Amino acid sequence: KKEVADEILRLYRIEYQGYNVTHFHEELVENHFIKVGYTCVKLLLQRAGLVPKYKKRGHYRRRRERRPLTGMLLHLDGSKHRWFEHESDDKQCLIAIIDDADSRCLAAKFFKEEGTIEVLEVIKSVVDKHGTFISLYTDRASHFAHTPEAGGPFDPYAKTQVDQILEELGIELIRAYSPQARGRGERAWRTMQGRLPQELAHIKAKTYEEANNYLQKVFIPKYNRKFTVKPPEEGTAFLRIVGVDTERIFCRRYERRVNKDNTIQLFNHLLPMPRPKQPGTSFALRKVEVREHLDGTLDVFAGKQLIAHFPKLNELEEVVKLTQPDTEPAYRFGQPY
Repeated sequence: KKEVADEILRLYRIEYQGYNVTHFHEELVENHFIKVGYTCVKLLLQRAGLVPKYKKRGHYRRRRERRPLTGMLLHLDGSKHRWFEHESDDKQCLIAIIDDADSRCLAAKFFKEEGTIEVLEVIKSVVDKHGTFISLYTDRASHFAHTPEAGGPFDPYAKTQVDQILEELGIELIRAYSPQARGRGERAWRTMQGRLPQELAHIKAKTYEEANNYLQKVFIPKYNRKFTVKPPEEGTAFLRIVGVDTERIFCRRYERRVNKDNTIQLFNHLLPMPRPKQPGTSFALRKVEVREHLDGTLDVFAGKQLIAHFPKLNELEEVVKLTQPDTEPAYRFGQPY
């Protein structure tokens, strides 16, 4: 009917400009109760010049078989994209984790940049909710692999912070050499980039808080209902963590030696060590490990003993800020960060 066709074109022009045909058709059925076939909607939009005709497909690539159980292989990637209209940021970074077995999005969050802390926060959310898993598939960004020469092979003996934490949890880190090697994860990103920016524009999201709120409460549940597939086998490889404080595992670690005046230099700050409880003893010249947690707080360990706790560096009062920054990299068991 002409009235229905006119309404479809009106909705697309006014409310859903930029949506792909599949996404728009779903919105028509679910939110506007217009039950018109997909092909009719596609032809209608194409004839009106609102969407282009599909391009010819590229070369055929054989798909790798899915892992049989959930939790066997997870894909992690970050995408720098214009996800929503922000007053100052041209682009935002979305970090997401997809399960290879069933294509579920297990965790995702918007950040300003992709770095060690941001990646650890997303991995931690999966471990806290589902448990540890067998392996994580990523690219070769600097927080996943130390590459001495640009474009060259990474150094497998130089453990990054992410590497060390995954190793502690018994999770294997697999680094891909090309986007094609991460095919299933890349397809998930194309789907998200084809839907999420349009939905965030539709609700007029302008801040990270608004975008992340929509992402968690609306988009991820809807995405999983639409795109989750049945895994090849029953069961799961996820293993729940019991009796372990993940807050103390998911942190950046720095090996330092206490100065003679019982302070520790971290970046451009001097942290004062507390007096030891045992009289006549001192922490001076002792090797310690500083752990920077995801919330910015700091713990100092001598072996397995917690000897000091500090709030965020910018909230410290009894601290000396140096003009000469600390250029020493993070170390763990003698391996450079």
